[in-house]
Amino acid sequence: MKMAILSLCLLLAQSVIQENKLSIMHDGEEILSVNRNDFALEFVGKPFIDQTKTEQLLERIDEKISREPVNAKIGESGEIIPGEAGYKVYQQKFKEKFYQKLFNTEADTLNVPKLAVLPQVDRELLANIRTQQIGHYVTYFNSNNEERSHNIRLASEALDSHVVFPGEVFSFNKVVGKRTKEKGYRNAPVIVKGEVTEGIGGGICQVSSTLFNSVDNAGVEIRERYSHSKSVPYVPPGRDATVSWYGPDFTFKNQYNQPLLIRSKVYGGQMSVTIYSSDVINFDPKNIPNASKELPEESGRGHGHS
Repeated sequence: MKMAILSLCLLLAQSVIQENKLSIMHDGEEILSVNRNDFALEFVGKPFIDQTKTEQLLERIDEKISREPVNAKIGESGEIIPGEAGYKVYQQKFKEKFYQKLFNTEADTLNVPKLAVLPQVDRELLANIRTQQIGHYVTYFNSNNEERSHNIRLASEALDSHVVFPGEVFSFNKVVGKRTKEKGYRNAPVIVKGEVTEGIGGGICQVSSTLFNSVDNAGVEIRERYSHSKSVPYVPPGRDATVSWYGPDFTFKNQYNQPLLIRSKVYGGQMSVTIYSSDVINFDPKNIPNASKELPEESGRGHGHS
């Protein structure tokens, strides 16, 4: 008898839970299932909504479905590749729908309302700001050093087509991101004249140094720059910009009233960074000493300089 009563209680409890189930749907699929009882509070005999739990639910849903917009960029042949809109949870509409369904007793579904997030850089903007070259710099490296060359190309691709808006501070580490094996960066030990100085991501400092000289050539305001403890072969003395994910960064501020477009390219054993803007920009260029075309002394497979 006791077992029969216990079984009946369990069935009734499951029925209540099932009835209070709310399926959160996105693109026809259930992404979360919640029990509406968990979001209800009572205050002086009247039902209230637990706002904290509702906000936590919104965060969970946003993490599952949100998609970052993709900026427009310039392709290999100079064509402009359009950007793509992203989306996030339309929080106000979600709450309205959620509150309407919260005190129902039957199992139900809620389709997540979405809000479009437009890319910051679109086709029209790129077309307008690639008209005038205001800064340029070229450095050279040993293309036979496969690991280091590969890292330089990866970082260069991360920089290419990036736009820095007026008043914005550019961070190399933020834009290029963490240099890891998961992102494709290779172990490129740096051995120059017998001294080991770098591991994963070897070659990145040549990219940041080329960028520094290009934006400096454009007269852009340099905010943060650090030199290596010893001179490097790919730029003149004092013209380098060392970077490290957990250490130094290279930053600059666009003090001009027009956006800046960074074009970064690798051709064989040379990399170039060119800064463009619109044809109405008033800029104050600086003369910058050219990099040496002489390749550094290296020893062993995969060796190079940061």
